[in-house]
Amino acid sequence: MTDNKLIGKYIALLRTSKGITQSELGERLGVSFQAVSKWERGETLPDTGILPELSDILETSVDSILRGGKTCIAFKGEIKVKDIIEGINSLKNMGELLGKDNQIYLSAVEGINKNLNTNVEEAFSDDYIFEAFAAEAIIGNILAGKYVDITDVKRNFKSEHFSDIVCNYARKYNMI
Repeated sequence: MTDNKLIGKYIALLRTSKGITQSELGERLGVSFQAVSKWERGETLPDTGILPELSDILETSVDSILRGGKTCIAFKGEIKVKDIIEGINSLKNMGELLGKDNQIYLSAVEGINKNLNTNVEEAFSDDYIFEAFAAEAIIGNILAGKYVDITDVKRNFKSEHFSDIVCNYARKYNMI
């Protein structure tokens, strides 16, 4: 479903950010400035035939114009909070099963610590830090195109702080 007002605001935002007047945009597209004004007020939409040229002028995609600038992710599966928690716990279990001085465990921990600039082993004994890792992992999955159910997040996080952070990312990417 298209939202004419959202699309219009997006066109106006891009046009003004480029320093183009309604008259200049209309002239470049072969339409009147009144037509451009109607688009920007959400009264009408540009004809489909000029959308490619409009997107070129505004340096965006036709899809982005028709979504009013909203980001859309093509979901690549769903993640469950319990699965993320289990994955982090698996690393802890690896250290217990293989030994914390085992090269495989040490390499995994070193890689995580280096890439996240942290100490992952602290998460094994501190619930707050553990949930920070879980939130980070979920957000990474969201950004990679995975879907997470907000009710699942709220049900499985003890910390409202991290639950809110994850839910805000989910909202940002239109998951609700």
